[in-house]
Amino acid sequence: MDTVGRRALVTGAGGFVGSHLVERLLGDGYQVRGFVRYTSTPRLGWLDDLPAGKRAAVEIAAGDLRDPETVRRAVENTDSVFHLGALIGVPYSYQHPREVEETNILGTLNVLIASRDQKVGRVIYASTSEVYGSARYTPIDESHPIHAQSPYAASKIGAEQLVGSFHASFGLPTVILRPFNIYGRRQSARAIIPTIITQILGDKPLELGTLSSTRDFTFVTDAVEALVLADRSQGAVGETFNIGSNFEVSIDELIDRVSALSGKRRPAIVRDEVRIRRAGSEVTRLWADNTRAADILGWRPTIPLDEGLKRTMRWIEANLERFRAGVYEI
Repeated sequence: MDTVGRRALVTGAGGFVGSHLVERLLGDGYQVRGFVRYTSTPRLGWLDDLPAGKRAAVEIAAGDLRDPETVRRAVENTDSVFHLGALIGVPYSYQHPREVEETNILGTLNVLIASRDQKVGRVIYASTSEVYGSARYTPIDESHPIHAQSPYAASKIGAEQLVGSFHASFGLPTVILRPFNIYGRRQSARAIIPTIITQILGDKPLELGTLSSTRDFTFVTDAVEALVLADRSQGAVGETFNIGSNFEVSIDELIDRVSALSGKRRPAIVRDEVRIRRAGSEVTRLWADNTRAADILGWRPTIPLDEGLKRTMRWIEANLERFRAGVYEI
């Protein structure tokens, strides 16, 4: 597929993954419109960290995914829609379930209606591995039962069902990706890897929740590659793909790895009760089977965990003032 001049909308463009995707699409010759949530400040999230030339090349559409007219205008004259915009925090969804459901489900419905009506060539929806809940078997393939253990997971399942229904009912070309835990530069301390790194670099005792849970981590540039391939692969339409490394690691082991890579001793662990999820809501094990993504998209992760941790740590060291080490971010 010739991508030079291809017009793409990225919702959630100012976020962690969205900003990396915008940067990649610009490098590949796309014309990029970035949808960001309106605020009264001039900040555009992580888009402000892009090189000046790339930042200037992005057409900004500001608004709220819950507003259909704003979304319709953002979708106009696009060939591809990468729908990453969402409220993503599991703890935040405990406190604000209505806002999370409205943004993630109603917002997705608005994107789908606009894309259908304007005959968009492809909609790529970024879902999450949280839709599976705790693994019933491993590695988790795309046929694994879905089970919402948080309002956030429920919102993503609902949005997925809408995406699939618009493909089945209206022939809208859609692709669903289920990324397992993405990490890398520009990620906030809401996520576990920056939480561990910032506290270790600050020589503080680690304030954490559950240590035994396992996750499958994917470096952000690998995740972006999957999104790009989902737009280009002819066999992807109507399909759902796990995006993960096919490798699980416990939070406890992650602490050991970060400590070793930082050259510091493993810190003392302080159990923070605020970070402990209720037993029924804690997703205890995630481990991706990425065979379908390899076979159909031609996607395989290229950044091993330790290399990704090194890159992330270097970026956090250079931007440590942006973090509040030890403060629980939801």
